[in-house]
Amino acid sequence: MHTHDHTPITVPDGAPGYFEIMETALRELLAEKGLIQPGEIRRQIEVLDSRNPQLGAKVVARAWVDPEFRARLLENGRMACEELGITFYDDTGLIVLENTNQVHNLIVCTLCSCYPRPVLGLPPDWYKQKPYRARAVKEPRAVLAEFGTVISPEVEIRVSDSTSQLRYLVLPLRPAGTEGWTEEELAALVTRDAMIGVCTIETQERKAQ
Repeated sequence: MHTHDHTPITVPDGAPGYFEIMETALRELLAEKGLIQPGEIRRQIEVLDSRNPQLGAKVVARAWVDPEFRARLLENGRMACEELGITFYDDTGLIVLENTNQVHNLIVCTLCSCYPRPVLGLPPDWYKQKPYRARAVKEPRAVLAEFGTVISPEVEIRVSDSTSQLRYLVLPLRPAGTEGWTEEELAALVTRDAMIGVCTIETQERKAQ
């Protein structure tokens, strides 16, 4: 699923593509009607570009060391993230799904590429592609195995389908042997893929010296 050969799409210089033309026309129409102000799109792009998986890792690390925060996070993901200064620039909700020794969570968007962008940034390409979107709900164990993640048959795999109004974030299991680590050290272990659910955080991830 990750080794597909994609031929680059090239557009000759001076010949704007369909989406570029549509974007320009829509932007000009919205500005003409006074629905957006000059610079507003640029500022929104800056906000989007500022989001990355390190924000989600910060949330996970805090949940690992602070049981009260963890409880608030599982009750209302968006509000708990906002406690850490992570603002949401849209009206989407966020549900945080906790992995346990009995349950492993996996998130997907079967319709398009809905993703918890305020806390993870832009989704990886494979998350948006049809093979992952279609197969994650039908054969999650096989998909996880392709990522190198083998889940014990005794562990239930729950797949959650994101929507335009509701996004999900996985709270991974805290790896053994990390007692006494600082939040910063723990956050350094947390990867984007673990917060999507396609991998776990194992103890081979070594503490930074």
